[in-house]
Amino acid sequence: MKYLKISSWIVFFLMGFVNHSFATHLRAGEITVERVSCNGLSFKIKITAYTNTGSQVRFEDGTLNFGDGNSSQRPRIENTDLGNGIGRVKDSVYHTFPGAGRYVITYKERNRNAGILNIANSVDTQFFLETVIIIDPFIGCDNSPRLLVPPIDKGCTGGAWYHNPGAYDPDGDSLSYEFVVPKQNRNINVGNYRDPNVKEFYDRIGLSYSTANEKKDGPPTFNIDAITGTIIWDAPGAPGEYNIAFRVIQWRKIGSTFRQIGYVTRDMQIIIEDCKNKRPELFVPQDTCVVAGASINKLIFGFDDDLNDKLKLEAFSEVFSLNPSPATFTPSPVVFQSPPHPAILKFDWDTKCDHIKEQPYQVVFKVSDQSTVGNSTLPSLVQFKTWRIKVVGPKPVWKPLTPTINAASRSVTLDWENYACAANASTMEVWRRVDSNNGTPGPCVTGIPDSYGYTKIKTLPIAATTYFDPALEPGAKYCYRLVAIFPAPKGGKSIVSDEICVPPFKADRAIITKVSIEKTDDKLGQIRVEWVPPFDLVPTTGSFTYKLLRYVGFTANKNQQPVVVTPGVSNADTFETDEDLNTRDVIYNYRVVTFDGSTQLKDTSAVASSVRLEIVPKFKELELRWIANVPWSNNTTTYPLHDIYRYVGAATSESQLQLQQPPYATVNVTQKGFVFNDTGLDNNQFYSYKVKARGSYGSNNPTLKAKEPLENFSQIKVARPNDSIPPCKPSFSVDLKGTDCSVFTCGDSKTYTNKLIWNEPDQSCKLDIKNYNIYFAARIGDEFKKLPLTELVTGTEFEHKNLPSYAGCYKISAVDFAGNESKLSESFCFDNCPYYELPNVFTPNGDKCNEFFSAYSTRNIGEAGKNDCSEKALTSDQILDLQRRCARFVTKVVFTVYNRWGGVVYSYESGGEKTIYIDWNGKDNGGTDLSSGVYYYEAQVTFDVVDPAKRNNTFKGWLQLLR
Repeated sequence: MKYLKISSWIVFFLMGFVNHSFATHLRAGEITVERVSCNGLSFKIKITAYTNTGSQVRFEDGTLNFGDGNSSQRPRIENTDLGNGIGRVKDSVYHTFPGAGRYVITYKERNRNAGILNIANSVDTQFFLETVIIIDPFIGCDNSPRLLVPPIDKGCTGGAWYHNPGAYDPDGDSLSYEFVVPKQNRNINVGNYRDPNVKEFYDRIGLSYSTANEKKDGPPTFNIDAITGTIIWDAPGAPGEYNIAFRVIQWRKIGSTFRQIGYVTRDMQIIIEDCKNKRPELFVPQDTCVVAGASINKLIFGFDDDLNDKLKLEAFSEVFSLNPSPATFTPSPVVFQSPPHPAILKFDWDTKCDHIKEQPYQVVFKVSDQSTVGNSTLPSLVQFKTWRIKVVGPKPVWKPLTPTINAASRSVTLDWENYACAANASTMEVWRRVDSNNGTPGPCVTGIPDSYGYTKIKTLPIAATTYFDPALEPGAKYCYRLVAIFPAPKGGKSIVSDEICVPPFKADRAIITKVSIEKTDDKLGQIRVEWVPPFDLVPTTGSFTYKLLRYVGFTANKNQQPVVVTPGVSNADTFETDEDLNTRDVIYNYRVVTFDGSTQLKDTSAVASSVRLEIVPKFKELELRWIANVPWSNNTTTYPLHDIYRYVGAATSESQLQLQQPPYATVNVTQKGFVFNDTGLDNNQFYSYKVKARGSYGSNNPTLKAKEPLENFSQIKVARPNDSIPPCKPSFSVDLKGTDCSVFTCGDSKTYTNKLIWNEPDQSCKLDIKNYNIYFAARIGDEFKKLPLTELVTGTEFEHKNLPSYAGCYKISAVDFAGNESKLSESFCFDNCPYYELPNVFTPNGDKCNEFFSAYSTRNIGEAGKNDCSEKALTSDQILDLQRRCARFVTKVVFTVYNRWGGVVYSYESGGEKTIYIDWNGKDNGGTDLSSGVYYYEAQVTFDVVDPAKRNNTFKGWLQLLR
């Protein structure tokens, strides 16, 4: 018994010692990362931890894991006392990562505090922090967000509790915020975590959960603002310690999309006491925007219903550490201001060009109270509010007397002043449109709104102050604007310049005024094309004649041969109906060639395409979008309304849409752009649409004005809302044949083409198909991957060009207008035409004829058709015979020669400079000439074929060496 008593005492003592040694000291923390050099892989990794100064335990012996297989044990570090029982520890270490990749950096220490209400067994739960960085040359140089506001504020039961980390990104990246469950190790959550506002923490003190918020008119809430990062718990219930965690996520704009590039996690405690202090209130300015160079001078106010409380106002933001010209606030250093209220903080900032960036700056303000009851000081309560300030680039300014017009060459020279923020911007964009839209965007709206109808025509270095715009189209009024662009990652655009315009150039060629789809069909479609004559020229022969040319697509590709719609040059009409077209699936564009007698005028008309309508299905909604490439403007303040015609069902003809009746809807494209959303639809019903676009050249010429508005119809488009049903599965046509090896000959071709043909779907499937996807696998058994095509495949044929060989397998799928994809078809494989043949005789005797034992080829046929054995040219049949027998689609040859007793006398393996043709000179492996005689060979040949099981072939035979 005595032994047992001693043992029990020792166990009790050790338990107490362990609890004391591991007593919780870590209140909160985060890991931040700073890149030492953008050209290297070294980073400064900093752990910031907030501790309980009442604990004897210090920050020590935690494990920092770098996420690349390396880790570091951290030393003991003393607290910096922040007051209110909170200390802060900062621990930094430099680390070099092995290369590009995604790294999860973590820190863990033994135990959290005992008694945390919303974590089970918290005293035995490890404290854990996590930060993710991505090292990627495509992303560029990156540092993690900085968190400026320490998590030190307590709360009172019944009053809303606030926190904001005051985070910013030093590279100018965008930030978002989200709650996460605290962790005790990587991918392991703490035990039985609950949000602080769950009902159990109110029931235990007898609070009615349905009225437990600060105003006593609703249940408590616990939220984080995804944009500002402000956390509001409205309002705490049971007093005690709670734990929460949240992520500060980085987003970088790469191209036109934002990509998540890492995050920092803050893990923190909230201490709630049972007190009756009233929370102070903040009043901050409304979010604002200023042009770089402007000054901001604002007052921020703090109030408290406890009129005797002192108030302290603080501000946290990167703007206070900017260089040059940081913002300032007073009083600084901060002090508690005595009543009467309000407490006042004065904010001042002289903005500069260096401060321009795409994302607004966030200034986080904090008000804290100091309340006493008798000799007792109550917990200081706080409120946070965020003020967002966006600094934008000033608008570019045109020089006087610009533009300069050259009527003879139909060109314009634009000149502008040196950009005011050229030292910070990267490029200047030149934008152009036909006809004027001199609207002024709202205050601090950067760039050009899409609805203005401008198109970017050039991006220039920011130092440029001039642009030459050549070969403009006659008859059209052209207008220009400028936008300055600021480099990533901060990014940003300037306010758009004022508009300048040039009058129309002389009409010395035909001007197209209509390209309108009159009939929608995949075979019998019709397009009406109209134009006006060169009204500024007088024909020498009485009248002009014209040739109408048709191309496929929105523009006339220079490598595309046009179709001549009007035969010859005898047509003096200024219109034509182009027939037998696939107007349902194909976009067409036209040019008009003008002739004066037999002489073609110096230039053709501008390209004008048909209007193309596309539809995006949504839930009980269809979004219509339309586009055309035309020399006039379809976005004009003179004729802003475009008409929408609709038919309920799958229309097969224009008459079903009643195009002459009042339209179903109209869209003001100068306000809404070329978009219309038809809502409240039946998800199980097909709908058909056709759009009538209206436009103008912006010219005052009577000939053109008489044609305006320029009205052009799109094709009929059929769609179904919320379409989740994939289209029919396609199948390959019986007309599709594999490679015809019977006619294959060796040539100089280095690239090959496979032509796919598949079956035309039946009518019920056809209406639902927008395009086809082509999938390819280089070998049987390989994974099929979708080909990244630059143009949609809308027909039932496809040519896969510029291939290294024929070998490859294909599957196809159909895609409907909702983006649903059918099942993949069965596969169809093309194969190469491999061949390898060796001769039986060679004569390595020095006469330069038949010196080498080589696989058949056409290598020694000269330009005159002669070979190295004869001055006489080979006949065409002899050359063709060599081409059919030559080695082809061979990747490797292992060649062995045996004497009559089976001994190896020569061995050869292709690779490097050793070709598949062998070219053996009759010497043995030691370099000695072999005597004349009969030898035997084995050639192991690897072919480039689609089926890996058929790659390896063995050829055996005899050869005669003659000297």
